[in-house]
Amino acid sequence: MAITQAVANSFKGQLLQGSHNFTTTTGSQFKLALYTSAATLDSSTTVYANTNEVANTGQYITGGGVLANVSPVVSSGVAFVDFADISFTGVTLTARGALIYNVSSANAAVCVLDFGADKTATSGTFTIQFPADTTAAAILRIGNA
Repeated sequence: MAITQAVANSFKGQLLQGSHNFTTTTGSQFKLALYTSAATLDSSTTVYANTNEVANTGQYITGGGVLANVSPVVSSGVAFVDFADISFTGVTLTARGALIYNVSSANAAVCVLDFGADKTATSGTFTIQFPADTTAAAILRIGNA
């Protein structure tokens, strides 16, 4: 099994079909689900599934948590979007990666996050800290080739 960081291939096509709206107040609802190292997630992942998802613990429940999306920005020829950091409190868990998915679009996969190694919280807080909301670092970027 493996988790490989990637933007979902299906998401790329769905963008052109208008299936994903990242507008802050009126956009789609996005969630982040955590997965164990037994999961297989990569660019071919098309939808959220709970197979090998981290078990319910503390504030973390099956399906993960709702992400607060930040409206898209275009700067220097790059369109980008980011999410606010998300934390799950009172948890005891080990996660190897995560899936961001669009609840408003039939749980369509957006992107896979690979933590690079198992990350653990014991009776504590598990936080996903997203990169800076910039043309070079935002979690989702579309730019010139």
